[in-house]
Amino acid sequence: MLRNGPTRSLTRSLLRSPTVSSQYTSTIGRSHAKLQPKPLARTPQSQLWRPSSLVTNPYKQSRTALHRYASTHPGNPFDHIDKKHEKDVAKTAIEPHPEDVSTLSSVRQVMHEEGVEDKERDVDMLAGVKADLKTIRETFAMSEVPREALVLGMAGVLPYLATSISTVYLAWDINHAALTGSGFLLSGQTAELLLHIIEPLQIGYGAVILSFLGAIHWGLEWAKYGGKHGYPRYAIGVVAPAIAWPTTLLPVEYALIAQFLAFNYLYFADARATRRGWAPHWYTTYRFALTFIVGASIVISLIGRGQIADKINRLPGPADRIKALRDSQMESLEAEEKERRAKLVSQEDDEDAE
Repeated sequence: MLRNGPTRSLTRSLLRSPTVSSQYTSTIGRSHAKLQPKPLARTPQSQLWRPSSLVTNPYKQSRTALHRYASTHPGNPFDHIDKKHEKDVAKTAIEPHPEDVSTLSSVRQVMHEEGVEDKERDVDMLAGVKADLKTIRETFAMSEVPREALVLGMAGVLPYLATSISTVYLAWDINHAALTGSGFLLSGQTAELLLHIIEPLQIGYGAVILSFLGAIHWGLEWAKYGGKHGYPRYAIGVVAPAIAWPTTLLPVEYALIAQFLAFNYLYFADARATRRGWAPHWYTTYRFALTFIVGASIVISLIGRGQIADKINRLPGPADRIKALRDSQMESLEAEEKERRAKLVSQEDDEDAE
């Protein structure tokens, strides 16, 4: 631990005599003869206890060093002060070195060297942000995805995104017509009519995409990609349309929320299938990009529709039509029952009259 250069020099300085000023050294040397102690009576050698064999006497070393310096340097030339040289030095201007000045130059540690970069303090504060941006860039790069699948997949989600953007614009036009009395490009009635046409198109197209994503697993099973797995892989293809198509019977808001959850569930199922080797290794990244676009489109549609929830009339959906059909059937049955009872009453009256 103490084998390097700085620590060796520090150890030697501790073992040597304490450092004193030159003036103090010369004074001690000149007055040493006056302070010489009187000789004591000699004590027998057997009665002496020598602690020098156990510890070092620092006062003895210091006195010996002062004796040696006073005997070898008579006159002590270091006591002389060259006042002329000091005046010349005082008149000399100090050369500035701004490159050596920093916020840490006055608190530099003793063992540090000037001009050496302190790697411990050189910390990149944006390292975490850069790592996150790199991860996002690598995720959306999709360099390993086949070009045909990438082009057709992105083209497939464009209609879904277009319906969402159209919903937002029509909602804004309806609000504009409600505030000013006229729409920006379309009238309020026309914008509302187009909105009622676009909404079922978006929900129906979402059901088609969900069914297609489930059918991919049937194709992988038939191609025996990653081996034959039977019902577990077929089940993914069955569950997808079973969840997708009932959403067409729900109101618009509930249908969009249900499809949003269905897309996320299928992404989770595809990620597990990829991890198990049932799908290509690039399929998870590919599905993430498509699911991100579709999920963002659904959120945009919900935001746009939420702005006009109290300004438009809701058109009857499939569930409303089924309920209306059931009510009409009940009404027809009640009417038939009334006619039948009326006939029976009239027949009884005729029989009584006869």
